Amino acid sequence: MKTTQPDASSTSLDATYALDPGLSLDHFSNTIFKSLRRNDQRRWAYAYLRGLLGTSGKKSVRRLATAISRDPSVVQSLRQFVSLSRWGFDEVMEELTHWVTGHRPDPVWSIGRAVLPKRGDRSVGVHRYFDLSSGRTLNCQLALGSFLRVGNAQLPVDWCLYLSTHWTQEPGRRRDARIPDSEQYRPLWAHTLRLVDRLSARTDSASAVVHADMSDEPQVANLLHGLAGRHRDFVVAIPPQLAVLPAAGAAPVPVSARTLVAALPAEQAAVPLPGGKRRIALFRSSFVRLPGRSAGTPYRLFTEVGPARARGPLWLTSLAHRGLAEVGSIAAPRSGTTDAIGSMEQDFGLRDFEGRSFPGWHHHMALVSAAYTYRYLHGFTAVPSRSTA
Repeated sequence: MKTTQPDASSTSLDATYALDPGLSLDHFSNTIFKSLRRNDQRRWAYAYLRGLLGTSGKKSVRRLATAISRDPSVVQSLRQFVSLSRWGFDEVMEELTHWVTGHRPDPVWSIGRAVLPKRGDRSVGVHRYFDLSSGRTLNCQLALGSFLRVGNAQLPVDWCLYLSTHWTQEPGRRRDARIPDSEQYRPLWAHTLRLVDRLSARTDSASAVVHADMSDEPQVANLLHGLAGRHRDFVVAIPPQLAVLPAAGAAPVPVSARTLVAALPAEQAAVPLPGGKRRIALFRSSFVRLPGRSAGTPYRLFTEVGPARARGPLWLTSLAHRGLAEVGSIAAPRSGTTDAIGSMEQDFGLRDFEGRSFPGWHHHMALVSAAYTYRYLHGFTAVPSRSTA
């Protein structure tokens, strides 16, 4: 027997939403999702945001629907809106970027990494990935996100989903997951450049500094060369084994970054903190060049010396003319995107998407990003009302 899925427009939300939508959230939702062509799509975007903001625990579609309506057909309508309805991820994230930049973010673009564990192998992008932070190999989706910092909050304004060749080179998998023809295999460094290019197109911040942790990316030199070619300054955590050339000396010999800094004396710097405070930190630092890039201004290689001389991340920055205190303050918020992603996982349903398609995954990420941004910029705390009918 042939069955049809109900269109989102055929199901009505509770009267509470129609009569008292919450003007501030309503304005935010209508602005961020104004590119959605149909009125019913914009209504369901608003409803989904209310569900994400007001539902405790797991943010499954069923639990979100239960939080906003007693009508059982709302579950199917929300699921269709996220997974099947046609609307543009890029347009929504561009509008979200404009909203965040209107709140004067810091001139630093942070690239964060989200590891989303999954069961089975049917969800788009799932593959076996060694997570350096946990020291485990996980069955997961891997995403990179762009973040802008406003106050103490890192706010997500774009996402890329890593697709292994297992997904990009198998026509059946591509078809089932509805992966567009334009999506091909890209290593993580190429995804990072892609995010930088999109942020560059959406903002007028030519002087923003790219901040990223690529300490496990063996091809990080491609990222560094790509950023230099775009005239984009950066502070990037690099693998310890990356070959560098000391800037001093007539004919320097390549040496690993870790070996070079380990032989350097520590120097003290007063690193700025929020609120006008400072902390005293010890750094090891040297001016270096990359093999194949012998001309031009050298980079600064540096690392902070931790307690008991513990080894910290190694950073390479194009801001060689800036002091250690300044570049150290840019490197310091490395945990900011990690904390933001952790909050989105725990409180906003980042891991809870149940669909399997490429468009559906991006729709979910756009909605979670919008909800997270609204909460931190506008302090939404109300729980959606439920119909008693």
